[in-house]
Amino acid sequence: MQFLIDGIFDEAENRYLKPEELRDLGQYVSSLTARMSTYRAVRDHEVAMVQKVADQLELEMPGVAIATVERSIKNAMLSLRYCAMAMLSQNESLVEKQLLPWLKESVQLHNTAEVDAVVFSLLKQQLRLSLNAQQMAMFEPFLALVEVTPALEEDLLTIAGMF
Repeated sequence: MQFLIDGIFDEAENRYLKPEELRDLGQYVSSLTARMSTYRAVRDHEVAMVQKVADQLELEMPGVAIATVERSIKNAMLSLRYCAMAMLSQNESLVEKQLLPWLKESVQLHNTAEVDAVVFSLLKQQLRLSLNAQQMAMFEPFLALVEVTPALEEDLLTIAGMF
């Protein structure tokens, strides 16, 4: 959880902190209470939000196989949890390096992009209803990292890419 702090202290091992490092550290510390509150809100409302998403998904996409719905809901829950931890620690790489490669592979392997897009849209609606404006503003940048994943830019094979 101390990625920002570790980086600052590693850089300043044999010197005093630079003004910008002190500023970053101050911002990290001063926003910790709000980030913890947002994390708790997401955690505490997760089950209710996901249930509402599942209920709405059944209405919007009634013909989708149960296994596909379950997989998309699990992807959304995992994404929600990764985004919450990334927001709490101010560490986008948790999402970018740990979640997204796996999620991209899962979406492609199970062909759930269409359902995932609906699930993520519904989840975002539920987040807006469950979080206040400040919490949503804090959480949304991390959620945006995942939002592009269901659409997943296709990996195009090009001649230029082969050489």
